[in-house]
Order: sequence, then structure tokens, then C-alpha cells
Amino acid sequence: MRRAVPVVFKAACPDCRGRFELLANALRLAIGGSSRTTFYSYTCPGCGTAVRKPAGDRIVQLLSGAGVRTLRLHSTV
Repeated sequence: MRRAVPVVFKAACPDCRGRFELLANALRLAIGGSSRTTFYSYTCPGCGTAVRKPAGDRIVQLLSGAGVRTLRLHSTV
């Protein structure tokens, strides 16, 4: 039986300018009703800053396919 290799994502912090790698469980994906409300986020392991970045269709596919925790945001309108 083959063992699954964990997926690693390269990321950076806009505050401390640190560059690092994160496992899928360190990221969060929020899918909203539009591109403005769809994003992924993580916490910088160096300085603790919460980082939020927009996620287009391709990023959503990559992150959700790798097992990143996903939250679906619903519109109340």
C-alpha cells in the first residue's frame, strides 16, 4: 500500500516578509457568492499575522482538492 504524501503550499507574509511552507491543515478556504467573497487565509508562523488572499477558480480547485478546510458562505439576499 502506498502512503499519501502531504501537500505543501508555499506562502509568504506581507507584514514580516517571511517565506514558508504550509500544510493543507494550516489553510482555510471560504467560498462566497462572488469572486470578491471567495478567499483563502492562513496565519504567518513567524509573526502571527492573519493573511487573507483572494481565490479564483483555479486556486479553489487546488486547495479543495488538497483537503484544505472549506467554508461555504451564503448570501442572505
